[in-house]
Amino acid sequence: MDQLPAKTGPLGYVVIHGHFYQPPRENPWIEQIEVETSAHPYHDWNTRINAECYSPNAAARIYDGQRRILDIINNYEHISFNFGPTLISWLAAMAPATYGKILEADRRSLTALGHGNAIAQAYSHAILPLCRARDRETQIVWGLKDFEQRFQRPAAAMWLPETAVNYPTLAALADHGMKFVILSPYQARRVRPLTGGDWTLVTGQSLDSTQPYRCFLPQAPGETGKRRYLDVFFYNGNVAADLSFGDLLSDSYRFAGRLVEGFTAGRPRLQLLSVATDGENYGHHKKFGDLALAHALSLVLPQKGFQLTNYAAFLEMSPPAREVELYLGQEGEGSSWSCAHGVGRWKENCGCSTGGQPGWNQRWRTPLREALDFLNERLAQIFAEKGQQYLQDPRAAQGSGKYFCPSAAKIRARRSLKKSKASLRGARQRWFQPGWPPVEQPQFSFQRPTPWAQLQELPSPSGPK
Repeated sequence: MDQLPAKTGPLGYVVIHGHFYQPPRENPWIEQIEVETSAHPYHDWNTRINAECYSPNAAARIYDGQRRILDIINNYEHISFNFGPTLISWLAAMAPATYGKILEADRRSLTALGHGNAIAQAYSHAILPLCRARDRETQIVWGLKDFEQRFQRPAAAMWLPETAVNYPTLAALADHGMKFVILSPYQARRVRPLTGGDWTLVTGQSLDSTQPYRCFLPQAPGETGKRRYLDVFFYNGNVAADLSFGDLLSDSYRFAGRLVEGFTAGRPRLQLLSVATDGENYGHHKKFGDLALAHALSLVLPQKGFQLTNYAAFLEMSPPAREVELYLGQEGEGSSWSCAHGVGRWKENCGCSTGGQPGWNQRWRTPLREALDFLNERLAQIFAEKGQQYLQDPRAAQGSGKYFCPSAAKIRARRSLKKSKASLRGARQRWFQPGWPPVEQPQFSFQRPTPWAQLQELPSPSGPK
């Protein structure tokens, strides 16, 4: 009798992470987005990007060679993702069906993998290494509270805006129970075995991104005990660049093939092939990118023998065996995925630019940053002084998130506004009913307006001058 073939596991594991974010575009006076002509034919950019990216990825079509629909899948169910609070609050209000699909995708992945695909994000996309400690704390706490409110579970990790990081930022994340972060391979400085030994300097090209690393936090002078740490996943930088700035999403087979090039046969450990980019690449920046992603996720990658997962699930299967020390930029303030100099792009004329006329520069960044920091400090003083009239500890209220969750506050405010409008409508209806109000109505006599010539002759209301 022939023996059955031995069961084998996947060749490797794949995580595709999408960072989805839009800044708050609402007019603060009316809490509505006004018409943005540059988004034509749509009302505004949120609406346009939702139509091109966020909604299509919630119901992505898979076609055969004859352009017949084979299936429709929710891409969010198969990728790792984060949605910035300022974006997902807009989706909840303006695209509730898509919002529901995002939440459903996390629930389904939690059931399938034991860990949800969604991770949190710092609340308003601030560059955390440049934040004061209190502001960094607020950004983290509000982001975590917003995540828990929506996904009904605690977050295991937080996306760092622009992947900007330094050790105080990692320490703040560890304080709130975060397990890992996602960084660019160019943010690693050197690595060594977790058991100790010599350090090996690495670059974005030489770092092995198929495994997680452990990053130990510096200890304070005299501090003893077990060292704290966060685990780090470094995505494949070359694939991310080709996906974001090339035409990799024009062909799902090329996309999948490029991603799995990083796999090395014969290694005794599990291998992770991961890429992280702006999620808007899948349909907005790259037209039909949602279709290429869906086809790669559902057909091409499984056919090649690779299994989809998320970072938390892989971390449980394969804990780090190596330690990493981070690169902290030219001035030691931190590093990011979009500034080769560290975090200078958000505070000085570091050399980073997106082009422009000859002779243009970014020297304006320094006075702008200084002005914003000055304004921040002044507002913080006012909040601390005036907040004592209403709160026992204004700083604790701001940093804890216990008393104030911005998204929840907006929801409560809108509900209150709706009630007020309903009360006003009811009052109007009662007022114009016959016999209402039940008091004698004043009698008005209407006369023809006084001609201007005669009006000029009338005495001043305040008496003679």
